Amino acid sequence: MTKRIYSIILLLVLMIVPLASSCIEDDFTTNPNDQPTFSVDTLKMGLTFTQWPTPTHSFKVYNPHDKVMSISSIALRDDDEGLFRLNVDGIGGVTFNNVEIRPNDSIFVFVEATLPQNGSALPVNLKRHIDFITNGVAQTVVLSIDGQDVERRTGIVIDRDTRWNANLPYQVFDSLIVAKGATLTLDAGVTLHFHDKAFMRVDGTLRCEGTVEKPINFTGDRTDDILSDTPYDLMSGQWEGIRFTSSSRNNHISHTSIRNTHYGVIVDSVGATEKPAIYLLNSQLRNSIGSVFTVSHADVVAVGCEFAEAGSNVVNLRGGNHIFNHCTFANYYLFAATGGTLIMLSHLDENSDDLSGQPYTSADITNCILYGNSTELSHGDLIGTNIYLRRCLLRSAGTDDENFIDCIWDADPLYYTVRNEYIFDYRLKDESPAIGAANPALTRPDATIDFYGLSRGSAPDLGAYVYTPSTPTP
Repeated sequence: MTKRIYSIILLLVLMIVPLASSCIEDDFTTNPNDQPTFSVDTLKMGLTFTQWPTPTHSFKVYNPHDKVMSISSIALRDDDEGLFRLNVDGIGGVTFNNVEIRPNDSIFVFVEATLPQNGSALPVNLKRHIDFITNGVAQTVVLSIDGQDVERRTGIVIDRDTRWNANLPYQVFDSLIVAKGATLTLDAGVTLHFHDKAFMRVDGTLRCEGTVEKPINFTGDRTDDILSDTPYDLMSGQWEGIRFTSSSRNNHISHTSIRNTHYGVIVDSVGATEKPAIYLLNSQLRNSIGSVFTVSHADVVAVGCEFAEAGSNVVNLRGGNHIFNHCTFANYYLFAATGGTLIMLSHLDENSDDLSGQPYTSADITNCILYGNSTELSHGDLIGTNIYLRRCLLRSAGTDDENFIDCIWDADPLYYTVRNEYIFDYRLKDESPAIGAANPALTRPDATIDFYGLSRGSAPDLGAYVYTPSTPTP
């Protein structure tokens, strides 16, 4: 009797399994009105360098219905050159058949491309299409990408006077070294994109001849977005930085942005010369994992410059003679709590002597703004040192003395910066106490215009940027 029951149960199971399979198969939607939806109508792949593979981009295909959906065909169109590569739900190719999506579920479509040179100095837009056919109905997602030709440089040593023009951007791999006695001059509008871990070393001389209309840019070579509408240009540590060594001389950097580095700009033990080791005019040093500017026993002049966004101290000064006029020092670093100061000072006197035998640090900081999420200075008491702040705006609630002269204390300059919205703009809002607050007698002749070409006039503003009554575009 028991064996008979088991036999009946087994027979029922064998009968039910095909029925269940038939039910699952019958649970596919065949209604033409039941269509997938897409996370994008156009997949914007941004700017990419030609002859270089793009990062992987993706979008989602959703089945918003209560039955299994079978997409009978997914096919890349208009790409006879084979420039684009697809991966649908983990499978690579350019055409796919009978792709199933479970009810109220989704799949990913991944897209990569490698574009040929386009022979243009400007980016050229390219469009391709991915066609989806579901239940006899066709839908399309557009792929849009801008291809930019570049000059590629790998392990370059500049051993004679050289000028680079701005006909095309440069993509730098490994290293760019200016040898002792040689000068590299960058024309207005030059952009250098450094690959991961690439660096620049200047044993000779660097001249950056940027202008208001055509600034020079040093940055990483990732031109895509981290997330939708969030550019990779926000990321620090994309490349190493620039180091000026002890043999370097007479470096001149004008209207130049140096950003997204690991260690920023380092000026290392250049020593006393007739001219400063580095002269910075209307330039921006920003967004570094470490400091954006580190100077050791070298002389610096910085006029109209922004020093901002560092995971450590923003500026480090150890020895040397320094002039900072109409500069903005700020820190709202995005990727960590800021643990350093805006300006770190060392080798100030016998109590902080670094045993180098070099002269103690001296600095004249005038008509500047020191305000951000970091303490302004590593030393609150500067008495007996050669560090002077004249007519500067500071966050601290201090008082003037022989080193802090005619300063504005406990005041917010009201930048346009909004850290949690990824806006880092150190121009001044309408209500800023820095407007018209500079001492014109302290404004150097080379500080008459700012990075944007605006005149400081007879009643100049504090900091790097001239106030404009209209809201600037971040």
